[in-house]
Amino acid sequence: MPQAAQNPFDSLAGLRGAVDLSGLKARAAAPPPAPAPRPAAPGADGADTPGASGSYRANVTEANFQDIVELSVQVPVILALWAQYSPESQNTLSLVEDLVERQDGAMVLGAVDVEAFPQIMQAMQISGVPAAVAVVKGQPVPLFQGPVEEAHLEALFTELLQLAQANGVHGRIGPVSGDGAGAEPVEAPLPPLHQEALDAIESGDYAAAERAYQQALDEQPADADAKAGLAQVRLLLRLEGLSATDAETLRQRAAADPDDVEAQLSLADLDVSGGHVEDAFSRIVTFIGRHFGPERESARVRLLELFEVVGVKDPRVAAARQALARVLF
Repeated sequence: MPQAAQNPFDSLAGLRGAVDLSGLKARAAAPPPAPAPRPAAPGADGADTPGASGSYRANVTEANFQDIVELSVQVPVILALWAQYSPESQNTLSLVEDLVERQDGAMVLGAVDVEAFPQIMQAMQISGVPAAVAVVKGQPVPLFQGPVEEAHLEALFTELLQLAQANGVHGRIGPVSGDGAGAEPVEAPLPPLHQEALDAIESGDYAAAERAYQQALDEQPADADAKAGLAQVRLLLRLEGLSATDAETLRQRAAADPDDVEAQLSLADLDVSGGHVEDAFSRIVTFIGRHFGPERESARVRLLELFEVVGVKDPRVAAARQALARVLF
């Protein structure tokens, strides 16, 4: 099965930012954003790509590279490299395009002309054509370099879709070029327990959402979306019913007693929900550095939960992990 490689695109596509807890409820109803309309992409021979309803191929340039990579949070993106000097690469591109079109929006092709944009080829760390790299949630997954048979490519695409599904990428989008470009994406159904959790959040039943996410995690311990959802719902549960007066009282209590673990952790919850992520992390790390025993462990566990809430790839989480390691070791 294709394996995720070290990411050469980090500077081009930062795909996860701060978590807005108010958006957690909206996930149940809101479809992912539609891709921006793009002009019809010419084929490898310069002719327009046929298809009255549009195509799932876009020609990659420096200007649209990041936009195309960002589609990988919805569907796998296939970046296929070709050149006019290589008829073999043009034939391979045609084969990849045909197989992508058959997926009907479950993946997208980005065709990279390496003569026109050699810097993209360098960024992808590819030495020759034909070659292809998939992108899933901004992470590159090498597919092939050199000639490839159709049967082998079909098997690679099947495994790629399975890898994407396991990482929470299971959408379907409209064409990215041609007459259908810019069409609204079709949102793939969520796994049943995830949908149950989001329905519960929508109705304000956070306890039911917690049970659904916990069951999903029990059944699939590697389900990263369930783990993050569970952490977010537990934060909502801890903050449920907290008034402005309660929040001010909590701040005063935490300031008056830095050794009060409950007050420090509750205030950290409040800070994360208000977007003061660094303050929350710093508060807990400082507490861990000054305490030992059960209170220290409680603080450590809470910090790890808040990492999930914010997003484990968030740079603020990375910085806090380093700070935590320093106080622990």
